Amino acid sequence: MGIDIKHIAKLSRLYIEDEKVEKFESDMLGIVQMVENLPDVEDEPLLDPANPMTLREDKAEGGKYSRDELTRNAPHVTAGCLVVPKTVE
Repeated sequence: MGIDIKHIAKLSRLYIEDEKVEKFESDMLGIVQMVENLPDVEDEPLLDPANPMTLREDKAEGGKYSRDELTRNAPHVTAGCLVVPKTVE
């Protein structure tokens, strides 16, 4: 199986030096072979029923800090809100 590292680099907008292409190809082939050798897990349960996971209940803590304390180090605050640069036009 041949892997075109230059094409992958172009699609991902990465620059790979010509002398490193061969190393990346062998590394990528190793990764593909490792994934091909992974066992199928369709028939095996992913969780052990004898040891189920118990998740903690999330608790929101409020009133720990005031709004002034939270915005004290912000570069720009207007009417108690953080001002950030516009990202969408």
